[in-house]
Amino acid sequence: MSSAQDEFHVIMVGAGYAMFGTPEGPWNIAKRAEQKLGSRLVVDAVIEVVPTRAEEALKIKRDGPHKESYKNTVILPSVAEFKKLVDEGKAKEPRAIFVATPPTVRGSTQPGKDLEIQLNKAFPSIAIFFEKPVATGQPWEESVGEALKVSEYLKKNHKAPISIGYVLRYLKIVQQVKKIIEENNLNVMATNARFVVAYELAIKTEWWNKDIMLGPIIEQATHICDLVRFLGGEINFDTMSAHALEADDKPGQLSKKNFDESVIPDDLRIPRATTASWRYESGAVGIFLHSTALHGTDYEVQLEVFADGYAFILQNIFGTSKAPELHIRRPGSDEFEKIVTPGDDAYQTEMNHFIDAIEGGETPEIFSSYEDAAKTYEMTWVIRNSAEEWSKKVKEGKVKK
Repeated sequence: MSSAQDEFHVIMVGAGYAMFGTPEGPWNIAKRAEQKLGSRLVVDAVIEVVPTRAEEALKIKRDGPHKESYKNTVILPSVAEFKKLVDEGKAKEPRAIFVATPPTVRGSTQPGKDLEIQLNKAFPSIAIFFEKPVATGQPWEESVGEALKVSEYLKKNHKAPISIGYVLRYLKIVQQVKKIIEENNLNVMATNARFVVAYELAIKTEWWNKDIMLGPIIEQATHICDLVRFLGGEINFDTMSAHALEADDKPGQLSKKNFDESVIPDDLRIPRATTASWRYESGAVGIFLHSTALHGTDYEVQLEVFADGYAFILQNIFGTSKAPELHIRRPGSDEFEKIVTPGDDAYQTEMNHFIDAIEGGETPEIFSSYEDAAKTYEMTWVIRNSAEEWSKKVKEGKVKK
């Protein structure tokens, strides 16, 4: 275990919102590292292909309360350039690497998309934190296959902890459900998940184009898909059946769009709602809904988990304006116990676990491995593909509308 006084050297790959924060959400890797490590944090480099973006982020940091952590930070275009500095004795080998690049440059063994492999070859014994998802790409079978190859590569070759940013696993209410299931040897019977979006503020045209952002199931609902796998178990993808309400269907007409959707080709517009059902490998069943339906700003995200004698209802999972809540019904009672967790910062908990895994601290368990995250990526693509296959059959007249 390291001393609380030891410097903790890191590099940050990517200088966007996920790394340095945004008013639009709680994402901010740098902030959580600062809170965990305090004055011990030393950021030796920011790797960024758009240097002005990194310069802007560092200017803010050097005027802030943690300015000492960034006083000697250099901006470099690649991991290879930083590795040169280490080899030349001009920089220390980092204790951790934080990665928040677009997933288009990782999750593959192909040159230009193989950031994980580059990092492993440069620093095979250094812990790495990756933002989710692990990949994005088309055609989907090839993209998923590549992500699974990277997972196998890292399992064989990387000699330090790897954590993926599926932050909902670290929520107190999620860990409470997990604990009750394990302590009582429960077999989950069914799960019911929903993720309903308030879309008025979604004004970036690329988000509504499933050829660019790959659609809301892969880009957005990946968190809730990961959570059903975490609590429900592995899914038999051969049993997956999904359907979509498409943008040109009458119920899919939206009244509060604040952008021009006409610039997006009809066949590339995101679905307005997607439902899916499946069987878990255990024999349990699951259902899922994602919809772009609500006005205002708050999303409706909820997960229900059922086992013999138990019902768990997880609400306000993202906790943006309301605290996360867990409602539990136990054997011998018809009443629900309510647990509210105000101030639960799962992002900070996730960071604490990652650093503790490196240093042998109090909470060293990492809840989302690369292999696990690759399976979640596969799940989201299986849902999207199944829904698109059924929509295609409807348009071709092979099934009734």
